[in-house]
Amino acid sequence: MPELYITRPLPDSVLEAARAAFNVTVRTQTSPLKKGEMRAALVLYDVVIPTLGDLFAADVFDGMAGSRCRLLANFGVGYNHIDVAAARAAGIAVTNTPGAVTEATADIALMLMLMSARRAGEGERLVRSGKWTGWHPTQMLGLHLGAKTCGIVGMGRIGQAIARRAHFGLGMEIIYHNRSAKAIDVPARQVGLNDLLAQSDMVVMAVPGGAETRHMIGAAELCAMQSHAHLINIARGDVVEEAALIAALQAGQIAGAGLDVFEHEPDVPEALRRMDTVTLLPHLGTAALDVRTEMGMMALANATAQVQGDPLPNPVGG
Repeated sequence: MPELYITRPLPDSVLEAARAAFNVTVRTQTSPLKKGEMRAALVLYDVVIPTLGDLFAADVFDGMAGSRCRLLANFGVGYNHIDVAAARAAGIAVTNTPGAVTEATADIALMLMLMSARRAGEGERLVRSGKWTGWHPTQMLGLHLGAKTCGIVGMGRIGQAIARRAHFGLGMEIIYHNRSAKAIDVPARQVGLNDLLAQSDMVVMAVPGGAETRHMIGAAELCAMQSHAHLINIARGDVVEEAALIAALQAGQIAGAGLDVFEHEPDVPEALRRMDTVTLLPHLGTAALDVRTEMGMMALANATAQVQGDPLPNPVGG
C-alpha cells in the first residue's frame, strides 16, 4: 500500500478512511512541521497531507526532484504556506480543499461582525467580572448593522457567502473590491479599494493569502476608513499590518476590529489582547467537526487520485 503522512491529528472518521487505502503515519504534535521534518516527509512518503503553518518554502524542495512524494494534499483552502512553483519544479503536485470551508468561514465572519459591532466580547467580560450593575439606556451602545454598508474585500466563494449573510440576513448594502467583476446572487456594487474603505461601516477581508495581499491593509488604508467603522479579518493574518491596526485602534481612527487570524500566529500582541475594542478568536474559521471531516475526505480524494494515476480533483497553481 502507498505511504501517507498526515502532519496533524485529523477526525477519527478521516483517519479510518485513510487507513483503508494507505499505510498511514499520523504525526501527533499540533505544532507546525520543522524544515527537517518536511524534507524527510518528501523522501519517505508517497503523499503528504500538510496544513496551515507547515511552511513548505522553496528551500524545502532543494534537491528533491525525483523524491518519493508526488503530492502535497493540503488540508485547507489556503495554500500560501506552500511554494507551489518550487514544488512543481521538483515534480510534486499540490491540491487543496475548496468548497468545504466556505459556509463555515462565512459564519465566523458574520459572528465577528456582530460581536465587534455590538461589543459582545466586552459585554461578556463585564458579566464574567461580576462588575455588571444592570441594564440602563446608555450602557455599551454599539453599531446596529441593519441598512449599513458592508464592504467585502475579495469576492470569491467565501466573500459571496458573507455577502449573502450580510444582505439577506442583516439587510446590509453590499459593496466589494475584487480584481474582476463577479456575477453573484446578491445585489452588490464593485468599487475601488479606497472607495470601499471610505464608504463601508463594516470592512471584511476575504482575500487569499500570499505576497500579493500581504499588508493590503496598512496605515493609509485604515486612515481611509470611517471612525465608526469596524475591520473584520477571516482571511490570513498578514493581509492586515498588525502594528498599523493597533495604532489605528489606539488612536480611535476606527471603532473596532474582529480577528480570527493574526500576522504571527499563534503570537497575538499584548496590545490587541488588552483592548476592549477588539474581538479575538483562535482561528475558528472551519472549526466544526463536520467541516473538518469534509476537508479531510477531500484531501484523501486528492491523495487517492494521485496514487491511482487519476486526474487530481483540486489541483492548484496551474
